[in-house]
Amino acid sequence: MSVIYITTPIYYPNAPPHIGHAYTTVFADVIARYNRLMKRKVFFMTGNDEHGLKIQRVAEKEGVSPKDFVDKMAGVYRQYWQALNISYDYFIRTTDSYHEKVVSESFKRLYEKGLIYKAKYAGWYCVDCERYYSPGEYIEVEGKPYCPIHNKPLEWLEEETYYFKLSEFKDYIVKLLSETKIVHPESYAREVLSRVQAEGLKDVSVARPRERVSWGIPVPFDPNYTIYVWFDALLNYVSGIGYLTDESRFNEYWPNVVHVIGKDILWFHTVVWFSLLKALDIPPPKRVIVHSFLINRGLKIGKSAGNVIPIEFLVERYNGSDGARYVLMKLFNLDKDVEVTVELMDSIYNSELADTYGNLVRRVGVLALKKVRGKVYRRDVDKKIEESITSLLNKYVEDMEAMEVSKALSEAQELGKILNTYVNEVKPWERPDPSKELYSLLEGIRALSIMLSPVTPRASSIISENFGFPLTSPAEFRVGQIERYNIVDAPVLFKKVQAGREKAGGQENPPGS
Repeated sequence: MSVIYITTPIYYPNAPPHIGHAYTTVFADVIARYNRLMKRKVFFMTGNDEHGLKIQRVAEKEGVSPKDFVDKMAGVYRQYWQALNISYDYFIRTTDSYHEKVVSESFKRLYEKGLIYKAKYAGWYCVDCERYYSPGEYIEVEGKPYCPIHNKPLEWLEEETYYFKLSEFKDYIVKLLSETKIVHPESYAREVLSRVQAEGLKDVSVARPRERVSWGIPVPFDPNYTIYVWFDALLNYVSGIGYLTDESRFNEYWPNVVHVIGKDILWFHTVVWFSLLKALDIPPPKRVIVHSFLINRGLKIGKSAGNVIPIEFLVERYNGSDGARYVLMKLFNLDKDVEVTVELMDSIYNSELADTYGNLVRRVGVLALKKVRGKVYRRDVDKKIEESITSLLNKYVEDMEAMEVSKALSEAQELGKILNTYVNEVKPWERPDPSKELYSLLEGIRALSIMLSPVTPRASSIISENFGFPLTSPAEFRVGQIERYNIVDAPVLFKKVQAGREKAGGQENPPGS
């Protein structure tokens, strides 16, 4: 795979992003950076989902137009992603004129194919999800229907609407989910498949009356309606790479797309999205990577649960973007929800970044400056160190190719521990000329810095510059490649975090502390 196209969900900018958004976005960024390191052509896209009733209501509450509100929030999101060092290639907005044209044309084509029709609907609706819930899908609280995601009362709506014939795609969806490995982990595919086989597929509403939802793309053949926000949003994945506007670009990237999503939007990104693509004669995505939730105080982290951990808190507490990114990626789990507390994050940061990696780099750098004036020429590398580097680097590449980032970080940590043990065993400070030992350690640090670079890009770049080695592709790494290391400084990369309840990120005692 020489080309890879990576997407995050596009986020509703009704409020600033929090740790849950960062969890998804940092993971996608790590995959993008790793693939760039492997010298692949990467296009990484994130952005904002800017239409719909939820945005309309928030803008009304603030006394501004929806467009002014989403313009402001696009800047807010970009600032947060800059704070986390997110290396996206394009930030898409569903209010972009070219995207609106693609959505309108796609809607028109499906209508002309007979796949969209007008009918009446009555049902329970969640404004935050922007979707209807059928009996069995919602939960009941004191006898009233509540959204299972946001834990808020549903609204009863009766209206005439346009439907997409989702029911026609049941056999196609069953075949895709049962015969391909598009969805990863496969347990999520089985979950959706089981539901489809048990319940079948019902046609879905894909428009809203303009008198109720004015903030949206008009239905091209009926200006009294706006296009349903999920229909609009899902098409960002194809509009952003040239669908209907740049055929060659679209044909290059789409066959190599990897969607990164949270499990709460699994149904839309499998059943609805795959059906919509089929209806438009577009092949399904290459991969849909689904991750589980971060849990705090027993609930999925989110604004409605009141257990949000701010991104500012993470960046400030863990001394910048690298620390915040590392902690999130070490917690990252595709299969199981992860209970997150500040104590757990502190422990990961202190033991793995400050102690294992940061302390190793500092010790070796200081020794090289003191003992050999910072110049370490090539020597035979200690056999055990060479074998450890080669073995763990190979495992790391296997893990990253499988997008098992947390597991890959464990390989890096294992190498860091081996190198720290080696320092203590050989005691370079007691030798008149420890060049052989230092060269072995520096080769290990080079491998370790490359392994960590997709997650901690700033720290890896600092070491690369101060120790005099390039950050090359892990696949091209060979022990003994560097003729001479030239250490000019031994920086302190990660200051340890002191346990306590400091005020950080503008919040006293954040959730979980």
